[in-house]
Amino acid sequence: MDPGDEEPALERLQAEGLQLAAILITHKHGDHCGGVRGLLQAFAGIPVFGPAQESASGVTHPLSEGAELCLPHSDIRFRVLELPGHTEGHLAYYHAGAPGVLFCGDTLFACGCGRVFSGTHAQLHQSLQRIAALPADTLCYCAHEYTQANIGFAQWVEPDSADLRQYAERVAGLREHDQPSVPTRLADELACNPFLRTAEPRVIRAAEGYAGKPLNDGAAVFTALRTWKDKAYD
Repeated sequence: MDPGDEEPALERLQAEGLQLAAILITHKHGDHCGGVRGLLQAFAGIPVFGPAQESASGVTHPLSEGAELCLPHSDIRFRVLELPGHTEGHLAYYHAGAPGVLFCGDTLFACGCGRVFSGTHAQLHQSLQRIAALPADTLCYCAHEYTQANIGFAQWVEPDSADLRQYAERVAGLREHDQPSVPTRLADELACNPFLRTAEPRVIRAAEGYAGKPLNDGAAVFTALRTWKDKAYD
């Protein structure tokens, strides 16, 4: 999934004696598909699944909203979700189960979300709302370990949140022992991630305080939050 560099993937495959059957790409950025060429040199002819709405390096099987994907030599099935905003054709891959699993690329991060590059703020807000509607026990595998930095901004938005304080303590314990904070449970994101909480009164007030004006809908709140993080925090 999203091999920005082939070497770590090749090392892991060799260490575990595994063969690569397919590559899944969420979007076109080089840190998500830069390793495709090297992996195809080692595993010639395997399918590379990726977005149909943008040009991602090496994709052989372009996918769009609602496609059903069964991994080769496996009974694991994914439903394809088009989640534009970070880029114009960003995909996510959802496996329904107990719990469900979502590979969400750079759309949702633990306690944050991706920047808006070639999509729009309105698109990214809508995409995040689609994620928010999935079952709360869904495990979200985002593509970067940005969690502690994202928590810092979330605490600007909701400094008195007990849920956020507990989340921060849990993540700090994981990172202190060099453990990943990903995957993250969607239930925790709904409780702590400001970009999923654009209907919450405290989040609205914080966004309006930054914007200096009333914000009349969730997309406007999201845009203010994303702009605030881009300009004042990151």
